[in-house]
Amino acid sequence: MRNVISIWVQNVPGVLSHVAGLLASRAYNVDSLTVGATDDKRFSRMTIVVDCEPDVMRQIELQLQKLVTVVKTTNLAGTPHVERELALISVEADYAHRSGIIELTQIFRGFVVDVSENSILVEVTGSGDKIDAFLKALKPYKVISATRSGCIAAPRGK
Repeated sequence: MRNVISIWVQNVPGVLSHVAGLLASRAYNVDSLTVGATDDKRFSRMTIVVDCEPDVMRQIELQLQKLVTVVKTTNLAGTPHVERELALISVEADYAHRSGIIELTQIFRGFVVDVSENSILVEVTGSGDKIDAFLKALKPYKVISATRSGCIAAPRGK
């Protein structure tokens, strides 16, 4: 089962290392891990995606809550929430193919962020499935590189 864990942590050096070390030492496989500052500079929010059974998920949450720097954990699986991911994708594009790539980018509500003589760099945000679909739609073109941010998530308002 896919679990999205939102973790409120103290914004101090070594927190990411502690969380990643805890997960690695217990051989939990992490599909995605992102960290970012919050509006309160004392705290950061981590979003971790783990594919595991409910009993393993409970163990992960219990272990995370034992860390001194972890303030709060919330498993968003099964609750209404919004997930987003960012991708920067470089596509080989001579002049003849640019319009097709730009049109495809617009269909997926992405943006062209850089154009060079031989390539286009596009930005797409959305669910992981949307980004997967965009990459699949780019198959007729040559993707030079694709960089993805990993999942961030927040609960929906009440």
